[in-house]
Amino acid sequence: MLGSIASNAQKYYTDNKKANAQYDKAITYWLQGKTAQAIKSFEKTLEIEPRFIEANFMLGDIYADTKNMAKAKQCYLNGVLTDSSYYTKGWYWLANIEMNDTNYRLAKEYYSIFLRLDTQNIDLQPLAQKGIKEADFRQYAIANPVPFSPTNMGTMINTMFDEYLPALTADEQTIIITRKEPRKATTTANTPEEEDFYIATKDNNGNWTMAQRVDEPLNSNDNEGAQCISQDGRFIVFTICGEGGLGSCDLYWSKKVGNRWSKPRNLGAAVNSRYWDSQPSFSIDGKTLYFTSNRPGGKGGKDIWKTTLKANGQWGKAVNMGDSINTPQDETCPFIHYDDQTLYFASNGHIGMGGFDIFYSRKLNDTTWSMPTNIGYPINTSGEEMNLIVGAGGKMAIFSSDKLEGYGGQDLYTFELYPEAQPVATTYMKGRVFDEKSKQPLAADFRIIDLENENEVVSATADPVTGSFLISLPVNKNYALNVSMDGYLFHSENIELLSGTPDEPFLKNVGMKQLSVGESVVLKNVFFETNKYDLKDESRVELMKLHSFMQNNPAVSIEISGHTDNVGNDNDNQTLSENRAQAIYNFLIENGIEADRLSYKGYGETQPIDTNDTEEGRANNRRSEFKIKEITK
Repeated sequence: MLGSIASNAQKYYTDNKKANAQYDKAITYWLQGKTAQAIKSFEKTLEIEPRFIEANFMLGDIYADTKNMAKAKQCYLNGVLTDSSYYTKGWYWLANIEMNDTNYRLAKEYYSIFLRLDTQNIDLQPLAQKGIKEADFRQYAIANPVPFSPTNMGTMINTMFDEYLPALTADEQTIIITRKEPRKATTTANTPEEEDFYIATKDNNGNWTMAQRVDEPLNSNDNEGAQCISQDGRFIVFTICGEGGLGSCDLYWSKKVGNRWSKPRNLGAAVNSRYWDSQPSFSIDGKTLYFTSNRPGGKGGKDIWKTTLKANGQWGKAVNMGDSINTPQDETCPFIHYDDQTLYFASNGHIGMGGFDIFYSRKLNDTTWSMPTNIGYPINTSGEEMNLIVGAGGKMAIFSSDKLEGYGGQDLYTFELYPEAQPVATTYMKGRVFDEKSKQPLAADFRIIDLENENEVVSATADPVTGSFLISLPVNKNYALNVSMDGYLFHSENIELLSGTPDEPFLKNVGMKQLSVGESVVLKNVFFETNKYDLKDESRVELMKLHSFMQNNPAVSIEISGHTDNVGNDNDNQTLSENRAQAIYNFLIENGIEADRLSYKGYGETQPIDTNDTEEGRANNRRSEFKIKEITK
């Protein structure tokens, strides 16, 4: 405003010569950078002529520039009331001040006047239209607050410094945070403060232990932060700023084996750019990485982008999340929940309470997301709300704030997320995998498959040092679990999760059988209708796993067997078991497995593995198996 008013001020709104002379003097001071003298001269101008419209706007803008918003508002108001059409931008600036002062009714009125009178400032008109929508939204949000009762995470997590950008494992037992402290050493980052990772775990009583700085090589003397971790806490993607990357900040990864982190490695040019790339979050299966970047080609300043892991283990070229998520302003801090359907992020471009607000969006299909929903007031305020994650169970959220009288700077807080903003609840499966005979830990591969649509939900590998694993699973699903490793028979489980939370996990230790003649596997995800031998569609996942096993082990020959409980006629059970075994045999042959490597047999009710006195025992006895008959050399 100052520039345009000053440059056009050759003929003034008033004819008062004394006022005009004082105004010229004020302009000279302002052009010389003498702000204090300029303010005094503009004030004297208005003492002489209160309706001097140019002086009102000039002084108003200087007051706004020096953060004296009360006086700025009065000057703007004097200007527009003197002549509503002389400088229509004044209505826009006045509306902005009223918005910041939470006078939403007046702000909406002033934005509307600006839009009615202005014909030249095309760049401001969309912002004024957005301002009207935000004024309506803020009035509604304040009148209809969402439940919100934050609790500081305490001195084990928070300090007098800034703590933010938390990351949590699926069992909610380990948290990694970013902490900003005064720099202790001179480095290439060359900033007065240093960002580092700190980690804390819960003790046996469910309380957090003291957060400890993570050792090298994960931390260094440069800035590290803005991290996400895998559901088991053994894989991390994070941000390093400084020399050595492709841009000002790049995304790196590291893997934990036992208790040691590997040396961080850059994710490469498919993901990183010559610009700022940060704030990662990856999906439950680890195959989609969401992050923030200010690279060209987006919708605005900072956008949310994503990259997908290809079959060869390389990340694909990053793509923009599109108009439903990104705006011409900034979107940051993405967090994809373990349900792989709910994305939380911060934006100052969508309709909100002011500054950055937290929003959430639901996945509609593989490429489309719903229009974001503001998470509501008072979670969002007129300040900056940016960092939010939600625990696996879907109820507990963690966010950072410097407005809640914490221990200093930004602190981390927890609160229960209200139902409408919750993701799909997930639980987790936790345990260890080992050699059944030697009990030694094994780095076996895990695959969780949704039996309804055959989609792989999770793939992971057990820790090679401890054999431990931790896998997150959305509830209300029926899953196949397949555990495999070279030299071993695969392990099969059916997991029907009708409910569950991180407080009620699925615990499972898996003993693996070495590949040897006589060993057998129960096919727990092969299903038939009652008293029939037609394979259900859900059986395909397990049968294709058996098919892959046969392809990967061409020296192996197997016998497929069918078994029943003791309910019904013995002869009928015998016939049913043989027909079911033959159905599996036929499937394998139809899919290319050589017939001379396969045989089948029905055993009826003659080989129970559990009691027939309970429904659970009878269900275990009704089974299909395969057994290694021969391994040729």
